Amino acid sequence: MRVLVLAVLVTAFASIYAAQERPLPNYDAFAAEVKKHLATDEERQSGYMFLERRIEQKLDSGGRPTSESTKVFEVYPGLPGEPRYRRLIEENGRVLVPEKLARGDLERQKHVESYTKAQASESQRQKAARENEKARRRYQAAIDDLFRIYDIRMVRRESIEGHDTIFATLSPRETVKPQTDDGEIMRHFKARAWISESDYELVRVEIEAISDLSFGMGFLARVHKGTVASYERRKVNNEVWLPAKVTWSASGRLLLVRRLRLRGISEFSNYRKFSVDTTTTYTQPSK
Repeated sequence: MRVLVLAVLVTAFASIYAAQERPLPNYDAFAAEVKKHLATDEERQSGYMFLERRIEQKLDSGGRPTSESTKVFEVYPGLPGEPRYRRLIEENGRVLVPEKLARGDLERQKHVESYTKAQASESQRQKAARENEKARRRYQAAIDDLFRIYDIRMVRRESIEGHDTIFATLSPRETVKPQTDDGEIMRHFKARAWISESDYELVRVEIEAISDLSFGMGFLARVHKGTVASYERRKVNNEVWLPAKVTWSASGRLLLVRRLRLRGISEFSNYRKFSVDTTTTYTQPSK
């Protein structure tokens, strides 16, 4: 048995050593491909429906939960120019009663009908197209700012669930001035990222606030230094990378008076391609 264990360890270390011996990709070429994939990320994800289980906790000063809420949503692509539609189906372990689900479905149907009527005129369609283009340009500008603001260092190869990834560190450059509001937020965070070497897709990212960050002109809320979050993705149906899990832990103040300590987890599953013919009935999540 000891010989077998030793053989396994030697093989594993040899594999790791061989992976590190291979030169890392050329940074400029690799970054250019990653940037192209990031630019189309939201568009590719918008064609799917899925389940989201969201857990949120309030913590005491010692980091212990004082309260917890759990919600499960069916998530559908949003109407053009709008965020995804989240249909609440379970709350704190209890499936919503049919009557409550029906009320929510009716409200959604009315909203869709109102939206459809509003888009009937040519002027409204042109306005929607302009807003979509504006959002697309903002997203692209934020990606450009990311590569401008951060000093990105490729460190080594690491395997995540059978995928070879390039592990990289991202540190904000103090001398670079952000050109977007998103970039202004980015400079308050450092990050570690794992990117698929073959697909140029983000597999995992971890961020940490390196300074306090205020919102709402500094009067509404403040996120404190040390706030952390992680974002994981998986390859679905061997064809597209989609969100798998988001975790975060934060400390801050609301209205600069009420101190909050929060922790949350969102898990995504049951991905299905969406079309107008797709049924909106999911199997209820298991307890």
